[in-house]
Amino acid sequence: MAKLKDLALRPERLSAGHRLCPGCGVPGIARLAVRSTEDYLVVGSATGCLEVSTTIYPYSAWKCSFIHNAFENVAATVSGVEAAYLALKRRGKVKENFKFICFGGDGGTYDIGLQSLSGAMERGHNMVYICYDNEAYQNTGNQRSSSTPRGSNTTTTPVGKLSSGKTGRRKDLTAIMAAHHIPYVAQATADNWKDLSRKFEKALEVEGPAFINVLAPCVPGWKYEEKETINMSRLAAKTCFWPSFEVDNGVWKLNFKPKEKLPIEDFLKPQGRFRHLFRPENQHVIAELQQEVDENWEEILKRCGEK
Repeated sequence: MAKLKDLALRPERLSAGHRLCPGCGVPGIARLAVRSTEDYLVVGSATGCLEVSTTIYPYSAWKCSFIHNAFENVAATVSGVEAAYLALKRRGKVKENFKFICFGGDGGTYDIGLQSLSGAMERGHNMVYICYDNEAYQNTGNQRSSSTPRGSNTTTTPVGKLSSGKTGRRKDLTAIMAAHHIPYVAQATADNWKDLSRKFEKALEVEGPAFINVLAPCVPGWKYEEKETINMSRLAAKTCFWPSFEVDNGVWKLNFKPKEKLPIEDFLKPQGRFRHLFRPENQHVIAELQQEVDENWEEILKRCGEK
């Protein structure tokens, strides 16, 4: 794994001057990802916060080859570029080594782009797909996605007399990707840069497809203070709302186990999207969400051989 000093000295591939929100969790994730290899790089991004904020015509914040895709097809496009690269390399027309990265939010990954993502993983393309999961369609105004947690107040699951927010469990996309039996799958939080950097480097080194799901706190959607982004990630890890683990060639490994597992309320309280849950009539939703977190944590502990 590259040391912090070495990472800092590598050329910047996502420049300053992009238009992502102050305090956004996404740019730090993207900057670290594209610094994680010294090879030539092709980046594809599904329509979403990262794309619309970094490629406003006629400007671009990307200092590497970049392809803007529709919401649904970034994995298909980049898998085609990877296949073309291999063909050109076999013919001796390309000498350099290239790596391929896809970025997509939860809307373009969990939902709209799931079909093309699944196909690219199953076909075995040598590429890394990184999902920056901010738990709603934040680019278009905070509509719910299948990643939105129970009880969240969104524009399509508004809180009112007959609603306490989004109902039902969020989709476990990381486990779905692991079920594709690809070489490397991981889940991570932005507060632990060493763990995140190691996972990016590992994903880029494996032969074949890799998938990394990173929680990306969103200031306007989650409704918290800009300075608290890293703390939001840390609370997600310490409450086990967002466990950090990896699946390396089918072997599950836990990367972070809190010394003291905090209650889910500690993650919910700083966020305006969950403010309504602390009213007496909605307390049952917190209990349901805590039960979901506990069940998921126990399942991951078993899979990782921790129980």
